[in-house]
Amino acid sequence: MAENDTVIAAAHAWKGEPLALATVVSTWGSAPRPRGSHMLVHADGRFEGSVSGGCVEGDILQTAAEVIAGAPFQVRRYGVADESAWEVGLPCGGEIAVMVQPVTAEGFDPELFDRIAEARDTGRALTVTTNLATGHSDLRPQETGEAFLNRYDPPRRLLIVGAVQIAQALAGLARTLGIDATVIDPRARFLTDERFPGVPLDDRWPDEAVAALRPDPATAVVTLSHDTKIDDPALIAALRSDAAYVGALGSRKSHAARRERLAAAGLSEAQLDRIDAPVGLDIGAIGPSEIALSVAAAMVRAFHDKG
Repeated sequence: MAENDTVIAAAHAWKGEPLALATVVSTWGSAPRPRGSHMLVHADGRFEGSVSGGCVEGDILQTAAEVIAGAPFQVRRYGVADESAWEVGLPCGGEIAVMVQPVTAEGFDPELFDRIAEARDTGRALTVTTNLATGHSDLRPQETGEAFLNRYDPPRRLLIVGAVQIAQALAGLARTLGIDATVIDPRARFLTDERFPGVPLDDRWPDEAVAALRPDPATAVVTLSHDTKIDDPALIAALRSDAAYVGALGSRKSHAARRERLAAAGLSEAQLDRIDAPVGLDIGAIGPSEIALSVAAAMVRAFHDKG
């Protein structure tokens, strides 16, 4: 999951040092963090990630210190019914179980972080299996005992076609959400570093760029240029890919005309039905920033649906 990116980066930076890994292995009700969420704890008290958004992290830090010092792995359960609810419970009303393992060959093997990073860099998902009876994590399926499977998906990406004002706001939102955005536009005057500081830019024709970037189930493609010569080829390439989300700016009338053009280009009804148009969730958006927000919300929903 994208939220664990900082944990994986910290594991690389702290490799070889005494660490413990806390993982949400089960949830019930209004749990603040989903299953699979990590918190990596260093022996000196530093940590990255979160298992509850702050509700029980203090108790996890204490448990992690004990595990780093040699105590066996532990599974800690938290909920509003706990005797210690006022200190470390979940005011949201949910319940979670958190496993705290040593980052060792007997617990969560440090090499697993490298394997996860390698898989993500090549666009592959990787599943780590943890035996809840022994606290040992491995890439191989567990032969006996109850197991927790944690899937690490490739980083989420967003391909924005059309370097317009909405694209500027959307690229910034994507960065905040931990989504890697690339802006595609063959028009040199639109596609400048000054307008999109720190954002990867691609000046190829959109069909070529989208095909080369190979959208997968962790990728969204959004066309915003309002120029059919730019948007249509990008949509054709995106709809022939495994992209999780394909959105197109424009009114219902313009989208009806778009569907006719794309159908004439050979796309099926099923492919055309994948287009979210008018793009974004209907929040009554006014102006580029609000439209970008509606697009980001629709994109995130699609990612969760795919997951």
